[in-house]
Formats: sequence, C-alpha cells, structure tokens
Amino acid sequence: MKRLDDFRLRFGKRELVPLMIGGMGVDISTAELALEAARLGGVGHISDAMVKTVSDRRFDTKYVKEKLKLYKYNVANPDKSPVQFNLGKLAEATKLHVGKTMEAKRGDGMIFINTMEKLTMNAPKETLKVRLSAALDAGIDGITLAAGLHLGSFALIEDHPRFRDARLGIIVSSLRALQLFLRKSARTGRLPDYVVIEGPLAGGHLGFGMDWAQYDLATIVAEIRAWLVAEHLDIPLIPAGGIFTGSDAVNFMEHGAAAVQVATRFTVVRECGLPPEVQQEYFKSGEQDIEVNTVSPTGYPMRMLKNSPAIGSGIRPNCEAYGYLLDANGNCAYINAYNREVAAHPGERKVSVRDKTCLCTHMRNFDCWTCGHYAYRLKDTTVRRDDGTYAVLTAEHVFRDYQFSTDNKIALPQA
Repeated sequence: MKRLDDFRLRFGKRELVPLMIGGMGVDISTAELALEAARLGGVGHISDAMVKTVSDRRFDTKYVKEKLKLYKYNVANPDKSPVQFNLGKLAEATKLHVGKTMEAKRGDGMIFINTMEKLTMNAPKETLKVRLSAALDAGIDGITLAAGLHLGSFALIEDHPRFRDARLGIIVSSLRALQLFLRKSARTGRLPDYVVIEGPLAGGHLGFGMDWAQYDLATIVAEIRAWLVAEHLDIPLIPAGGIFTGSDAVNFMEHGAAAVQVATRFTVVRECGLPPEVQQEYFKSGEQDIEVNTVSPTGYPMRMLKNSPAIGSGIRPNCEAYGYLLDANGNCAYINAYNREVAAHPGERKVSVRDKTCLCTHMRNFDCWTCGHYAYRLKDTTVRRDDGTYAVLTAEHVFRDYQFSTDNKIALPQA
C-alpha cells in the first residue's frame, strides 16, 4: 500500500514532499502555516489578499488607517472611483509580508504566494503588476496565479530579473482555461512551472457556475493530462479540492499527478489564522450546513458555512479603508446591492443585504467562513473534549497524516 511519501514533487533538481497547502486569504494561510509546510519539506502558501491589513496585523504598520484618513471625506459617497491605492505603499506592504516570511524559512520545502486577479483594487493591471513584482523582489520561491484567467499576468513581469528563476504556476478548473492562458502567455517564451487543477469540491471561490456538481476533479485532471501529452508539453499537474486523506492524494499521484494541494484540514490547526471560536464552528458543521452561493461580489460562486455572519449582513461599504474589489471604474457589486437596500428602506438604521456581501470587511473580520465541501468531516479528524469543544490540531500532525497514512485512515491526536 503506497503512501504519499513514496512520491516526490520535482522542481528542477529539487525534490519535495508532494503536498502543497493552498493560499487561503485573508491571512488564514498565515506565514506560520506556510513556514511549517516548508520546514516539513512541502510547499506552503501565503496569500497577498488584503496585504496591507495583513501587514498591519503582523508588523503594526498603519497602512489601512492611513488610507482611511486620506479618503474619509468619501465615506458617504456612493461613487468610489476616487479611492485609489498608493502603489508605493502596496509594494512596501507586500515586500514586508513576503520578505519577513522568507527570512524565517527553514527546511527543504518552498513558500509560494497566492495572487488573485479578482483583487482589482480600482486599477487592475497596475496593482497586479506591483503585487507580483514586489513578491519577486522580496524573494518568494514561487507565485500561484489564482481567481482569474491571468491572460496578461506573465507579460506584466516578463522583464523582472526573477521571471525565469521563480516558480510560476496558475490555478485552472478546466482545460479551456489552461489553453487560453498558454495561448496568451506564449509570446513570453515561458511555460508555467505547474498547474493547480481546482475541482468543484474546493473551498472559497470556485471556477465553475452553479452547476458545479456536474463536474468531477479526476475527469478534469485526466482531460488536461491527455491534452498535454498530445501537445508534448511537460507541465506538473497538482489536483486540488476534496482531497481529504493521504489515500485520496495517493490515488491522484498514481494517475500522474505531480503533487496535491489541500487546505480544508489546515483550517483547524494552531498555525491557521482563523480565530479559535471560528474553528469550532467548522468542527461543529454538518453536511447540511455547507452551501455554494453567489454572495461574492467577484461574480464567482463561493462555498461557505451557511451560518457565516457575512451572509445577510448590511454593513456600509468600507472601500475607503479597503476597496480591494473595486473594478477599474470604482464599482463593486456589493456597493450597488447596499445602495439598493438603503433606498428601499429609507430611515432604517440597519439594512440586510442577502444577495451580496462586503467581502473585504467580512474577510478581514473572519466573518466569511469559506470552506471545502468536506468541512463537515473535520470533526472526525480530532477528539472531542469533555466540555464539548474539539481539540485543535497542529500543522505538523495534519501534514504527517497526509504524508504517511494509508487505507483512507486519519490519525487522531492524543486525547
């Protein structure tokens, strides 16, 4: 019976444990979690989602406060187009977050950063270029392009001195998406170093419509692998979404995967950024408590716990402090939904917005409880205490369980 540890992820001459921890924002995939993955010989991710907020938390900087002070005059204005990010400060925050993480890295593994194209920040191209370039400047091992097709992302950094040295990969959910990316990136003369194939059971934003249940990760992986073989392209494939045990991982490895990406089981470890009380909500959840909805203003369906405080909240848009989802014209679907409800309920101090959520503020406050399809199984990975709460695990425990378990077994922590 093979174990995940019987395989290796190869990047050039480097060999790693073929386990990658996904980049969960905002600071759910903390630096501490990524550092543990690297120490144990795998790949860890940090996320650059709302990087100024993350920097303020980690290093007591004042980026969010300064931005709010600058644009406070615009708080009551439904037009958010004047709210811009200072690109110098954005680069500074990214370099601080990435640089300090890389300085602390130990072990034979690697640390990547997850960079979302959907964080448009009122200047999509300009802000994305700064985030990518600053991460490379700060010494990140690799960048995973996420939440978007990233058709022009390679071109944004092709002149960077580390463009061909750092590991660059992309997350796709279909062969079509990969083909589009490769076609648009071809002129840079560089293939991605890896492709994460995210299936319909993944957590957070999905690369599918509300018909997500009609798709199957193994089928998508097989289709992409067959096409790559036919095109004589050798790009490592890394399946993600619903890989809950080491045996699940081995099954993909035996069918040609280079590694697997996992996240859900690491939401309930000590190194994760989720507050302890929120982790207990994940443990308590049942299958009926998980839904795929369309409340995200990004336009992507999103999987989360039904009792997330973000659902139905009618908080005022906080774009002057955050504003990460403002498009090139300063618009956001939540702003429109909020203004609609305010107009429909004149005089009311508080409104409820059911169809969209203020993703920036709620992710910052850990009130948007995104999760993978199998989050309801988390209670089976630990022990329940006498007071009814569940024991939080360590990242090393979960990592080793993936690495060495067989027969779909899950190792429980000591009581």
